[in-house]
Amino acid sequence: MTQAQIQKLFQQYPEFSIQEALSKGWELFKIQPALTFLYSLLILGISAGSSVFLQDYSLFISILISPPLTGGFFLVANQLSRGLEVQLPDYFNGFSYWGILIVTSLVSGILTFLGIIALILPGIYLGVAFTFGIPFALFSGMDFWNSLELSRKLITRNWWKFFGFILVLIGINILGLLFFVVGVLITLPVSYFAVYAVFEKLTAEALADSGPTHESDA
Repeated sequence: MTQAQIQKLFQQYPEFSIQEALSKGWELFKIQPALTFLYSLLILGISAGSSVFLQDYSLFISILISPPLTGGFFLVANQLSRGLEVQLPDYFNGFSYWGILIVTSLVSGILTFLGIIALILPGIYLGVAFTFGIPFALFSGMDFWNSLELSRKLITRNWWKFFGFILVLIGINILGLLFFVVGVLITLPVSYFAVYAVFEKLTAEALADSGPTHESDA
């Protein structure tokens, strides 16, 4: 992002509707439900498998695998929102941005953890404020630190609304787990798509319909 784009990003107050975000997330899911469901199943399978069969390495595997898999949701959401065709390999395009996604996720996780150790509240603040860290890393062309800072500065302007949004998403996914666990295979991608919907709404003018702009690691 250029300085002019960053200035444009902060010209307006970051207001959004939680209901509209969830609705958009659901609409995006319905465009390609089978592949999205299958991808979510694969993610949960990897997580469960590493926890059961590779307990000593599960954290290491999560650090290396989870960020690009999460990035896959945002990349697919971007394609679906732009009316582009999506196929199963597209969900794994997060691995093309493996380096920036892992560093962004790792740094945000460490800072959030340190904030929780310090006084709990700083950790909660950062956990919410870094919600757009990965989307900015993917779509702004910025490095990991500037991506996290853009996310923090933007979300801080309407932090309580984002906090409520995250609580709603957590609640929805808990209900998904309670619904014979299968429900979370729907609520998880809908949640990521809803986050992307808010990101897209708040950055549309600044990023102007751009696709992934960060240089691929491939």
